Amino acid sequence: MNVQTAMDLDSAPGDAPAFRPAKGMRYPRFLDRLHASCAFSWYLEIGTQKGRSLQSARCASIAVDPHFAISSDVMGEKPALHSFQMTSDAFFETGFVEKNGIAFDFAFLDGMHRFEFLLRDFMFAEAHAAPGGVIAMHDCCPSSFGMTARNQDEAPTSAWTGDVWKLIPILRTHRPDLTLTVLDCRPTGLVLVSGLDPQSRILQDSYAKLEAEWRDVALADYGLERFYGCFEYADARNFMRDGFPLFKSG
Repeated sequence: MNVQTAMDLDSAPGDAPAFRPAKGMRYPRFLDRLHASCAFSWYLEIGTQKGRSLQSARCASIAVDPHFAISSDVMGEKPALHSFQMTSDAFFETGFVEKNGIAFDFAFLDGMHRFEFLLRDFMFAEAHAAPGGVIAMHDCCPSSFGMTARNQDEAPTSAWTGDVWKLIPILRTHRPDLTLTVLDCRPTGLVLVSGLDPQSRILQDSYAKLEAEWRDVALADYGLERFYGCFEYADARNFMRDGFPLFKSG
């Protein structure tokens, strides 16, 4: 489906399915409170850019971005910060995590907004997750068809989520053992994945098939009702007030 057609469908007439944008607290504030409340040993962040989300981490951290644009103090209270100015694929190939025996309590994935990149990032993060670890995926809940274009220059505005929305139905279908908690964090949701299994090879073994099957699937064709049937938003403020269940407290 071309972008113009997708844009025409953004405002569905009559009783046609409509988007359900995330309207809860903004995701940076949620991450601030999470890091302030939970004791993590290692944090992985893919897609750091200016470093806003990295600032709030207090533990040993790894930040990956091919083009850092940091102009603020991101070190803070961290005992260690390892920054890799490269793609996440290139970072994985360094073997840095394996060589240093690192296991992540929390990972925030906000890198390249194409589903196959996020799927690879997820597989890597899960393979190196600590017991009880949690992975957060950003931008999986778009609020228009236009922002789901696979190429950023085809998106009608600067708000571009790409097609990473596909991770929700992919994980629901192929990894039912995982628990997906979709928080209503503005502007495009925050998907928390728990119940991780570092030993699982399901996604790795199915990767080529998944990439081929999903590459040309547009959200307009997949269907909004079908997409929203995969999850219900959880209130991020209530999640915070409940003491961040799923996470280690400390």
